[in-house]
Amino acid sequence: MKKQRISDRLSKEARALPQRSHGWFRTWFRKIWDVRGGGLYACGFAVTFIILEVGSIGEDIGNIGQVFDGELIAFAVNFFIDSFKNTGMSFAWPVYVVRISPPMGAIGLGLAFWLFPVFLKKPIENWLFDGESPTVEATDKGNAK
Repeated sequence: MKKQRISDRLSKEARALPQRSHGWFRTWFRKIWDVRGGGLYACGFAVTFIILEVGSIGEDIGNIGQVFDGELIAFAVNFFIDSFKNTGMSFAWPVYVVRISPPMGAIGLGLAFWLFPVFLKKPIENWLFDGESPTVEATDKGNAK
């Protein structure tokens, strides 16, 4: 077996990461879609979670000095606590939308819940399920029990 140089291996794997991450994101989003009911609430949950996690990771990068100060365990615990908090906050994403601008936020949220199934649900399902009907897959899962 031929040994590869580290730089060659890193450059090849770095190019493959975006392709793999698309599959990972799609798998994760499909799970969220299934668990959260496959509608605007599922999309809102996923988007809110991603936004909150990116913010938390940004804060964690600012606190990376803890790792070098010997506080690796505290850094890891804080990271996991932040992730759990972000998950909890993501469940309540409609509240944040309404709180942005109380009368208009509620109206916008109502319009989003009304228009989402008409314009966006089908394209998202086509992307997630590669043109398969999500109801067929759910039926297959029910028959497997």
